[in-house]
Amino acid sequence: MTARKPHTNGVSRGLLLLMSVATGSAVAGNYFAQPLLDVIGRELGVGPSAAALVVTAAQGGYALGLALLVPLGDLVERRRLAVVLYAVTAVFLLVSATAPNGTVLLVSTALTALTSVGAQVVVPFAATLADPAERGRVVGTVMTGLMLGLLLARTASGALSELGGWRTVYWVAAALMALMAVLLRIFLPRLGASGERQTYLGLLRSTVAMFRYEPLLRWRAGIGAFSLASFSALWTALTLLLSGSPYGWPESAIGLVGLVGAVGALTATVAGRLADRGFVQVVSGAGAFLLVASWAALTAGAHSLFWLLVGVVVLDLAHQAVLNSSQNVLYALRPEVRNRINSAFLTTLFVGGAAGSALASAAWVRGGWSGVCVVGATLSAGTVVLWLLERATVRQAAARAQKTSAHQSHDTTPAVSVD
Repeated sequence: MTARKPHTNGVSRGLLLLMSVATGSAVAGNYFAQPLLDVIGRELGVGPSAAALVVTAAQGGYALGLALLVPLGDLVERRRLAVVLYAVTAVFLLVSATAPNGTVLLVSTALTALTSVGAQVVVPFAATLADPAERGRVVGTVMTGLMLGLLLARTASGALSELGGWRTVYWVAAALMALMAVLLRIFLPRLGASGERQTYLGLLRSTVAMFRYEPLLRWRAGIGAFSLASFSALWTALTLLLSGSPYGWPESAIGLVGLVGAVGALTATVAGRLADRGFVQVVSGAGAFLLVASWAALTAGAHSLFWLLVGVVVLDLAHQAVLNSSQNVLYALRPEVRNRINSAFLTTLFVGGAAGSALASAAWVRGGWSGVCVVGATLSAGTVVLWLLERATVRQAAARAQKTSAHQSHDTTPAVSVD
């Protein structure tokens, strides 16, 4: 693995692998506690509801990080920003590993999530380094690493906890993040900011303004929000389904379902390659329609493990296709504000994911798995509708532009003398 010089195009395989592992390692820390809430609560002397706040703290911290820290990539030198965020995340994980009570764990979890958005500094970093012709593949590969970290965190957490207790999970995660900080410092090239001179508050206002100036950002943020809401609805309710009748699985077995979901995540690179070949809208549309189809399989999965697993794989595959194609569309807009566009896009996605989790929880209480499937299918249908509306709007805009151009060309054509 060798570091590339600044301002050169392309990403070496070694650097791409490092960036993929780094993104997965960063986001995994936000999900380690989920299968450990019971044992953490017993050791720290807190009730189930208080222990569950650890998950809420992680979600809230990550949302703040997306909104407040990711835009800094357009203001400061990006390698330094990524390295600092990874190093600070390692420190906060150490605090979690040594937490004497629930309050300290809660605060350290929120701070860990806040700085773990270093992963979302690395993703646009990779897009900037990549040649335009290979940007889809590069972003897809890095996002595969991110999704694998998200999906496999619960499985790894359960295994490490059984080996050495729940604190071992945080010790190992802290060491991994520290290692990533060192490797990123060594191998990432220096990559300057956009060159704009503005205050931090001005930067945040500019991030919000992206929604006003970039119509495609509005469309893609909405499409992504519905897609992630559907994804979150599944993973929120899946544990409830598998732990009850007719499955009755233990927590260790439920955690292994993440391995099945990882199969879908591995398709992100394929979606990226198709986008590089000019099929980005085909990938988006196929992903949106597959989201709806996946819920048909998941509905049958109430009493069939086969169809349940098929639905999990197809939904993860579809969500990856929608997410990766949307990022390819947005990263091509304005490279000088790529981090702000990424921040605006992902913050909206996170809101959608949180809404999907909340809706799935409410649907489970009122209608069980069938209710969750209705919610998931409806959210997926929202993805399809927004994608179709985006396509229609873009086509209309292109037709108007072509008509205007033709009219102007006609008006400026010099008259031909017939004398």
